[in-house]
Amino acid sequence: MTLSAIVWDLDPIAFSIGSLSIGYYGLMWALAFLVDSWLFSKMCKREGVAKDADTSAFYYLIIATVVGARFGHCLFYDPGYFLTHPWAIITEIREGGLASHGAAVGLLIGIWLWSRKWKMPYMWMLDRIAVLVPIAGALVRLGNFFNSEIYGTATELPWGVIFVRARETAPMHPTQLYEMVAYLLIFALMAHLYWRTKVSDRRGVMFGSFLILLFGARFFIELIKNTQEKWEADMLLNMGQLLSIPFVIAGVVILVIALKRKPQPYKL
Repeated sequence: MTLSAIVWDLDPIAFSIGSLSIGYYGLMWALAFLVDSWLFSKMCKREGVAKDADTSAFYYLIIATVVGARFGHCLFYDPGYFLTHPWAIITEIREGGLASHGAAVGLLIGIWLWSRKWKMPYMWMLDRIAVLVPIAGALVRLGNFFNSEIYGTATELPWGVIFVRARETAPMHPTQLYEMVAYLLIFALMAHLYWRTKVSDRRGVMFGSFLILLFGARFFIELIKNTQEKWEADMLLNMGQLLSIPFVIAGVVILVIALKRKPQPYKL
């Protein structure tokens, strides 16, 4: 740390086992899944959901999130390359490239498939991922910070970070940490609503609020974030913002409809 900025030069590799290197980013993803698995098991126990359904959901959500995040990055940020080199979607995954908006789409599909298999109300699960996703997102953004990636534009604020491993020489906005803090606050709110209130009886209120808050935060933080691809430089709104807008609109629609309905506790 200097008088005017934080110098960040952390090796993104946490440890190595032989030729296998384990990065902090991967560890944060693993921790996110473990934390969410523990939280979801608590929810299922609280509401009397079968344990087999609990375990099944964990695998559905992991696979759907990772596959969605990878395909989202390939299709949203570099479709030309990956459409002509489809094998690179798998073979180059260790070089990075996971998109949170793609993860969101994958998660929605995975939840729908799980809900059909276990004959569970789709909105029941959506309201509960409103608690699970923000804490996972916060951990993933911390992993981005460890990787010195997806940071913001130059700043003179005292908490500006010089990302040495990204070859930066000026302090930049640590937008990964901004998002992390925003997601932690959303998690705290959603957890309070779920465990301390009866809001979860208003089907869709939690999920709609979650979409508005999380993707709304993402939209505004993108204003000071560096573009991920060169072709975004001349865009009025970057890809992260354009992809966030439909989620915010969906959240508003879901919330308005949910607030018009009377409370109706789930009978599982």
